[in-house]
Amino acid sequence: MPEMLLLRSAGSVLRTVFLSRLPPGGPGCVRKLSLNLQYQQEVRPSVTNSSPSDGQALSKESLSHALPLSSPSPEKARGAQLDCSEEPLWTTRADGRVHLRVHPTCPQPPYTVHQMFHEVLDKYGDLSALGFKRQGVWEHISYSQYYLLARRTAKGFLKLGLERAHSVAILGFNSPEWFFSAVGTVFAGGIVTGIYTTSSPEACQYIAHDSRANIIVVDTQKQLEKILKIWKNLPHLKAVVTYREAPARKMARVYTMHEVMGLGDELPEETLDAVISAQQPNQCCVLIYTSGTTGSPKGVMLSQDNVTWTARHCSQAGGIQAAEVRQEVVVSYLPLSHIAAQFYDLWAGIRCGAHICFAEPDALQGSLANTLREVEPTSHLGVPRVWEKIMERIQEVGAGSGFIRRKMLLWAMSVALEQNVTCPSSDLKSFKARLADYLVLAKVRQALGFARCQKNFYGAAPLTTETEKFFLGLNIHLYGGYGLSETSGPHFISSLSNHRPGSSGKVVPGCLVKLVNKDAEGVGEICLWGRTIFMGYLNMEDKTSEAIDAEGWLHTGDTGRLDEDGFLFITGRLKEIIITAGGENVPPVPIENAVKMELPIISNAMLVGDQRKFLSMLLTLKCMLDPDACHPTDHLTEQAVQFCRQVGSSATTVSEIVGRRDEAVYRAIEEGIQRVNRKAAAQPYHIQKWAILQKDFSVAGGELGPTLKLRRFTVLDKYKDVIDSFYQEQKK
Repeated sequence: MPEMLLLRSAGSVLRTVFLSRLPPGGPGCVRKLSLNLQYQQEVRPSVTNSSPSDGQALSKESLSHALPLSSPSPEKARGAQLDCSEEPLWTTRADGRVHLRVHPTCPQPPYTVHQMFHEVLDKYGDLSALGFKRQGVWEHISYSQYYLLARRTAKGFLKLGLERAHSVAILGFNSPEWFFSAVGTVFAGGIVTGIYTTSSPEACQYIAHDSRANIIVVDTQKQLEKILKIWKNLPHLKAVVTYREAPARKMARVYTMHEVMGLGDELPEETLDAVISAQQPNQCCVLIYTSGTTGSPKGVMLSQDNVTWTARHCSQAGGIQAAEVRQEVVVSYLPLSHIAAQFYDLWAGIRCGAHICFAEPDALQGSLANTLREVEPTSHLGVPRVWEKIMERIQEVGAGSGFIRRKMLLWAMSVALEQNVTCPSSDLKSFKARLADYLVLAKVRQALGFARCQKNFYGAAPLTTETEKFFLGLNIHLYGGYGLSETSGPHFISSLSNHRPGSSGKVVPGCLVKLVNKDAEGVGEICLWGRTIFMGYLNMEDKTSEAIDAEGWLHTGDTGRLDEDGFLFITGRLKEIIITAGGENVPPVPIENAVKMELPIISNAMLVGDQRKFLSMLLTLKCMLDPDACHPTDHLTEQAVQFCRQVGSSATTVSEIVGRRDEAVYRAIEEGIQRVNRKAAAQPYHIQKWAILQKDFSVAGGELGPTLKLRRFTVLDKYKDVIDSFYQEQKK
C-alpha cells in the first residue's frame, strides 16, 4: 500500500505527497522512504497510515497548483519560433541574450529548462529520480517530488533576495540538495555556479564576486568557514545555505536547506510562475568556471538552450536510453562544478528520466567501489585517472591471488582482448570467448559493480592505450567523447554502435566541425559550431572574441585529425605543444603515454623542454593514497612493488628508490625510456634527461585539477629547480 507523507515546515501549510513502494530486488528497486534528506536535526517528516487508492503515486492533480499555466509545454514551445535574429552571437553580460544557432542541421525550436522538466514530469513523474544513502539505507525521490522540492527551493531563494542574472554558488559534494539548488536557481531566474570543494577561500571569493553571487550553498562546516572568512569582500552576497552539516551555532543570514524551503512555502506559487514564464532559452542559466591553469578562471556562460539541446541530443548520440525504453541508473560522484559531471548527472539525467544515485563524499578515497556494487549502474562516466585506479586495483588483487586464479584471469582477459580487437563490432563471439566471460570475466564485472553497465564513458583527458586494452580484456568497452565547458559538454561522442579505438567518436548530429591550419598529416586546430556553443566568458570581452570568430565558430585550441569516417583523434593542445630551441613542435601527450605504457611503475610523466635544447621528463611513482586526506603516501602500490621485484629491487617505498637512487629501478627506467626513444619519429623527440620526484602528483599538491587533469604550468613552477638542473651543464 502506498504511504502518504506529510512534508512539514515551520509556519507552512502541510503539503501532501504520496510515496509508493518499489518492489524489492536491486538498488533501483529499494523502497521509497520519507524525504529525510539531511534534516536529522530539523523537523522530520511524519508518515501516516492513511492512503489513497492502491497504486496511486503523486497524482497530476496534486501538481496542478505547482505547474504554471502561463508556461507553455515543450510541444507548444517548439511550435513558436523564438525571434533572436537581432541578438549578437556572443555576450559577456550575465543578463545578456544571444542569437541561437538554429540551422538546417539543428532546426529544433529552443525551449527552457523548466519546459524540459515539465515534459519529463508528464512522462516520468512516478519514477525514481534521485537515490541517496542515509544511515546505511538507500532512499529515493520520484521526479514529481524532485520537481516540487526544486520549486520550494526556488521560492526560498527568491525570498532570500535572489535577483535575476545573479548567481547561486554551490560549494559541496554531490547530493539531492545540490540538484534542488541548481534546478531551483534556474526556476528562480538565477545562474547556477558550481565551486570545487577543494577550492581555497581566495578561489571561492574570486568566483562568488565575479558571478555576483546572492546566495552560496555549502555542505559542511569546513566549507562554511571558507565563506565566513571572505563574506566581507562579497558585496552581492545576501545569505548562505547549509546542508549535510548544520552550522555549529546560529548565525545571522545563515540558513539550513530546511529553513529555506520553509521560507519558500510563504511565497505564493504565482510569484514563481511569473518568474518562470518570463524566461527565454537564449538567456544564461549556468556558469562553469575553468580551472584557471593559464590565468584567472573564466566563467563560461551557458544558455537555457545550450542546456536543453545538449541534454537531449548529446545523450541520444551517446546511446543513453529514455526511461520509457529502459531507465538508466547512474552513480553521481565526479565534481558537479565540472561540465562533464553536471551535463551527465544533472541535465541529461532529467531529460532522459534517469535514476541518479549519489556516492558518498569519500568516493574517490575508496568508497566508490562499494556504491557501484550496491547500485549496479547501467551507464557510468569516469575521468581516465578513475579508470586507471580501477585497473591498478584489479592488478593488485590479481597479483595477490593464488596461482590458478591468477592464470585463469590472465587467460580469460587475453581471450576477450583478442576477440574485441579482431572483431570489435561483432555480436557473434567464439565458444572460447563466451566460456571465458561466463567462468571469469562476468564475475569480475559483478565484483566491480558493472554487471548491468553497458555504457562506460570517459572524458576530460586522454585515455592511455594500456587502460583501454585492459578493460577490453574484461569485456568493458570505454567510449570516449570530446568537448569543453565552452561546448556545454560533449560535441563528439562514441557509443555502442559508433566507436573506434583511440578516437573521441563522431560529431554529435546537428553539430559541425572543421580543422584549420592543417599540416601534411591532416592535423589542425579543432573548430566547432552548433547549439552547444557557449554564450561567452562572463565579463571577459577580449577572451570571448579570441575564442569565437565572426561566423560563430569556437576555436578550441586543441589539435586533432579526422579519419575518413569522421572519427576524431585528439593529438594535443596548442598551448601545451613544446617548441624546442631548435624550432621543433613536440606534442607531449603521446610521448608521456608511451613512457607510462612502457613502465608500469610510473604514475605520472610530464615532458618539459619548451625553448630548451632538448627534452626532459619529470616522473612520479605509483604509490598508495592516504584514505582520509587523499594525499599520496610514501608506500608503493602492489603493482609498483611487483615491478621492483622483477627488476631486482627490494624497495617498497618511494623514498627508498629516490633517496638511495635504487640502481635496479633507475636502470630499468632508463632502459624503458630508451625503448620509447627508439620508437620516436626523430632525434628531437628523444627524452635526454629525467628525474623521479619524491611525491606523486595530487589535487592537494596542486599538480592535478579537480578532475585529475595535469596542471602543467603549476608543475613547471613548482619543480622549477629540478627542471633547471637538467639544463645547467648546457649553460656552462
